[in-house]
Amino acid sequence: MSELNSRLKKDLVVAMKSKDNFKRDTIRFLMSALKQVEVDERKELCDDDIVKIIQKSIKQRDDSAQQFKNAGRDDLYEKESAEAQILKTYLPEQLNDEELIIIIKNIISKTKASSIKDIGKVMGMALKECQGKSDGKRINDIANKLLG
Repeated sequence: MSELNSRLKKDLVVAMKSKDNFKRDTIRFLMSALKQVEVDERKELCDDDIVKIIQKSIKQRDDSAQQFKNAGRDDLYEKESAEAQILKTYLPEQLNDEELIIIIKNIISKTKASSIKDIGKVMGMALKECQGKSDGKRINDIANKLLG
């Protein structure tokens, strides 16, 4: 069993014992998503797979939160944002902007990218190098600024 999966199970037990229903439900939802992928793909998930699923779940919650905020549904906005915050605790430590800029500058020099037309090459390498440590949107924003 992966380290992240056992951490999720331990945190679920702690949330149940402390009667933290919100955290319990968030972890259960994530664990059911993990189980669904395991069943569909007929494989045991490693930590990298779990991180990808967590990132996808966070992105979904952020998108939903933004839509709820635009619709004036602050109660649902708060719920989605709080769930995203809980899920973010299971991601590896995220790179700050300075670290990300250094990595992307190195990739730009390696690929000899010179304009925004080369964003695909840069993004492909950056996503592999920063996997789990930064989301694609931040990487894309910084790469666009550096190439633009």
